[in-house]
Amino acid sequence: MERIFMGEYDVIVVGAGHAGCEAALAAARMGKKTLMFSMNLEAVAMMPCNPSIGGTGKGHLVREIDALGGEMGLNIDKTFLQSKMLNTAKGPAVHSLRAQADKNRYHVEMKKTIEQTPNLDMRQGEVTDLIVEDGKVCGVETQTGTYFTAKAVILATGTFLAGKIFIGSSVFESGPNGLAPSNLLAENLKKHGMKLRRFKTGTPARCLGSSLDYSKMIEQKGDEKKVPFSFLNDEVGENKISCWLTYTNEETHKVIRANFHRSALFGGQIEGIGPRYCPSIEDKINRFADKERHQTFIEPEGLDTDEMYIQGMSSSLPEDVQVAFYKTIPGLENLRITRPAYAIEYDCIDPQDLKLNLENRHIENLFCAGQFNGSSGYEEAAAQGLMAGINAVLKISGKNPLVLGRNEAYIGVLIDDLVTKGTNEPYRIMTSRAEYRLVLRQDNADLRLTEKGYQVGLATEERYQRYLQKKENVAKEMTRMEEKSFAPSEVNSFLEAHGTSPVQGRISMAELLKRPQITYEDLAEIDDETRPDLSYHEVTQLEVQVKYEGYINKQLSQIERFKKLEDRKLSQDIDYSSIEGLRIEAAQKLNQIKPESMGQASRISGVSPADINVLLVYLEKKRRGK
Repeated sequence: MERIFMGEYDVIVVGAGHAGCEAALAAARMGKKTLMFSMNLEAVAMMPCNPSIGGTGKGHLVREIDALGGEMGLNIDKTFLQSKMLNTAKGPAVHSLRAQADKNRYHVEMKKTIEQTPNLDMRQGEVTDLIVEDGKVCGVETQTGTYFTAKAVILATGTFLAGKIFIGSSVFESGPNGLAPSNLLAENLKKHGMKLRRFKTGTPARCLGSSLDYSKMIEQKGDEKKVPFSFLNDEVGENKISCWLTYTNEETHKVIRANFHRSALFGGQIEGIGPRYCPSIEDKINRFADKERHQTFIEPEGLDTDEMYIQGMSSSLPEDVQVAFYKTIPGLENLRITRPAYAIEYDCIDPQDLKLNLENRHIENLFCAGQFNGSSGYEEAAAQGLMAGINAVLKISGKNPLVLGRNEAYIGVLIDDLVTKGTNEPYRIMTSRAEYRLVLRQDNADLRLTEKGYQVGLATEERYQRYLQKKENVAKEMTRMEEKSFAPSEVNSFLEAHGTSPVQGRISMAELLKRPQITYEDLAEIDDETRPDLSYHEVTQLEVQVKYEGYINKQLSQIERFKKLEDRKLSQDIDYSSIEGLRIEAAQKLNQIKPESMGQASRISGVSPADINVLLVYLEKKRRGK
């Protein structure tokens, strides 16, 4: 076939899911001529699985994407159906915002944003091969025989790469949501020396909302006070629709157990490894045989459709079994399925073949992001896409990469876990993975990251000025609250009215706010200068900083100790097999991953504290030798 040259770009992004969109937008907004490929333009920012953004840990990622100058937070604020803050009974470190999305509107608004972004072209077409010369990627080829050159390429193929669908004994090649898979690219990546492996995920059935009996379910309303995802928004619209909660029962489990042998999961057809924290319903019933019931949420897919998503009930069982077990669930007795549940298997890489800037170790200027890197979830994908886009631009501009530490962002935890520790299953972010989560809260993501986004040329001037204003407003009000105090006669009746003990001597406003029963808004009852003009984001920041000051300071001290290891940089030229005293396994792992710091080396599986001590001695000897 004749090869036809079609154009030259700075950055080419392969894939237009949540990773691809953030990567392409970041590269274009940083001033580089960018091209984003999608197998089908209807798949731009598609939600093939659950119709929501955020959730535990994931909400932190969305806030960080937003703080750096990404699009996901802004897009869900425009297109949400219902908003809810999770884990409010716990401390602020684990508060996580989650919003139900209007799937189609989310896609439409993101596509519109991409279409209107300068420097960014969008093209429907299948990329079938990379153009690699002298170990460096320099373009892509397409199925129609065209080729495009580029200084950097970002692979964000999601679950399309050699995608295969499983519904009972039916197995066929397909991407998610009935779209075509990408088979040629998978084969050609292997020819370029990339080691691919098989992962698996799945999605539940969709049904018509009009066929459900909501009187048998528990209504799940959104929060009365809606909190925006984006720091650029002080408020968002109204909740538009409810979700519903129901449960499986022994009859459900009986139907599924009787058909274990017909499940593709247990029948041996599926090779790929599935996500531990999002198992199929048959896997749940097999693994947790003692549980009498499992919850399932019925979630709307959009305002312009009657389709509902049956959350928590993904399956690879045949369609007749799906109908049978869904109908045993209260409220679903007469459901009419529009799309059956399925499992999907796809190719991805071992993320330990990447550097911390998400560049491939073996092919220069090739960056990788999203589910292709072995993660699961829209938010994890978007976070990686954003960082791949930023770092691709920095690399071809001859600048140092932006690598976020575990002490700086959940994005840093996500990427470090993937690249340093690797994963044997689709990786999902959780608050428990972050050792410094009291500092890495969703409310302060802009204070942690907007400066960095602005310095690399991604965060806008408007965002930067809002960040500076918030920082100043919070600091000024904090100082005023520490300096202003009250006599017992001025506050004791107020304290008793709010269910907290009176004081014997003078007390500052800051000390009053430390009490769990008192909010910043409450202080207006005794203080004429309490500022009603402070935004939700500023008030939240004030309250958290005051109420948790001691805990935060303790964690900041821990971070200072952690940074000593992170700041000890390691040369990429070290041959670890030549270091006397290192165990063979440690030397092999260190040579494979080539850690950038002592901190990263200490987190590699197979590298023990004793090995780290050997490395420290080695570095000290080299320093003295110089």
